[in-house]
Amino acid sequence: MSREITEKEQALVDKMVSKAKSAMVKIENWKQRDLDRLSQAIAWYAGNEKTFTRLAQQGVDESGIGDRAGRPGKRFKIHMVLRDVLRTPSTGIVETDAKRGLVKYAKPAGVIASLIPMTNPAMTPPVTGVSSANARNAVIFSPHPRTAATTCEMSRIMRAACHAVGAPEDLFQCIERPSIPMTQYLMESCDLTLATGGKPMVQAAYSSGKPAYGVGAGNSTIVVDETADLNEAAKNIMISKTSDFGSGCSADGNIVIQKSIYSNMVSELQANNGYLCNSAEKELLSRAMWDNKENRTFSTIACKPQQLALVAGFEIPEHIKFLMVENNGQIGKEHKFSKEKLTTLMALYYFEEFPDALNIIQKIYEVGGKGHSCGIYSTSDKNIDALARVAPVSRMMVRQPQSKSNAGSWTNGMPMTSSLGCGIWGGNITNENVTMKHMMNYTWVSKPIQEDRPSERELFGEFFGQEVA
Repeated sequence: MSREITEKEQALVDKMVSKAKSAMVKIENWKQRDLDRLSQAIAWYAGNEKTFTRLAQQGVDESGIGDRAGRPGKRFKIHMVLRDVLRTPSTGIVETDAKRGLVKYAKPAGVIASLIPMTNPAMTPPVTGVSSANARNAVIFSPHPRTAATTCEMSRIMRAACHAVGAPEDLFQCIERPSIPMTQYLMESCDLTLATGGKPMVQAAYSSGKPAYGVGAGNSTIVVDETADLNEAAKNIMISKTSDFGSGCSADGNIVIQKSIYSNMVSELQANNGYLCNSAEKELLSRAMWDNKENRTFSTIACKPQQLALVAGFEIPEHIKFLMVENNGQIGKEHKFSKEKLTTLMALYYFEEFPDALNIIQKIYEVGGKGHSCGIYSTSDKNIDALARVAPVSRMMVRQPQSKSNAGSWTNGMPMTSSLGCGIWGGNITNENVTMKHMMNYTWVSKPIQEDRPSERELFGEFFGQEVA
């Protein structure tokens, strides 16, 4: 059981919330151009190559997980959020529907509690901050204890961006020494919580008594059918799986391959520096990756495949980028490799006909990851449509590297975010990518229009006029 919050901790949170509210007052009448300029400053200060590289690598060093060389590449997310924000009005009239006589006005949500995961301590704050500031909100960051220094340093940089354009620095604050009681009290004290992180964090956000956007767990599953370009599929799967050593919930976890191309697809994955584990190595990995309570072991999360193998008790060549285990027919709570892996390892399955693939998909998501995402490599519109109709997920990527696409990409239309809503499937309030529009209140103004009343015959169709006992 968690300890009670101390008076000192409570006073600190109260002071931060008070300062945040005061900061919001100072920009409540800012024009759209000024808000856009503020967002541009935040995005540049946080997302320029030199600064973001330093802090992204600091986050890896501080946490002990992730790809130090690759994580700086995530700065494109800040750039994409800025693009989307600059195209979205956030003050005054933001939408007009003359036909229905409706006008929508945008207003701030208020003080936002932003819970930051240790997997993205440098990226999540500015992705949230660029949007929240444009919506005239203030944010208090509650970092993961393992990466508090990184998140606090990024908050300091974002405060400097505010100062540069004459905005109050207290639009952004960060808890330097976070604790569970402080975070809980923060969520209770703020107007809205953005909970990006594990299940306990999300559950705490939903139980705070205040509105919250949470995210669900991932277990991204990818279908490859016989119409796919196998070279393209293997390359994209490698890119997705190895990004930040598989730390993201969108990283490919399960690959479901049509049997007629199974051997060729495995060969393509091997050609892209994948290593197919034998049954003995698979057993060693199973023992190493989960403890006796079936929790993931920290030393095997988001690490190089060489470390993963070493912890398990075997060696692999240095050029290998990810591991594969054959797991066909092994789906269920008792089969560990059908769960979310969060590292540089994926499980392989095969199917005969496409309806079999749909059955496998549904079984996997009953184990975990329902509501999050899936993908498909296919040129068959029929198969793409069939998967979209039955997959219990909020987003489905077609012929794209999953972890580089779910949250937005320069080459798809998904809104850029660091928070992926998983809908009712995942116990979340939204299926959408959480963006600036979720950080605003709206006032609907309704004006009278010409009467829009269909006749009863039009409304009831064939049932109109029937005698009903």
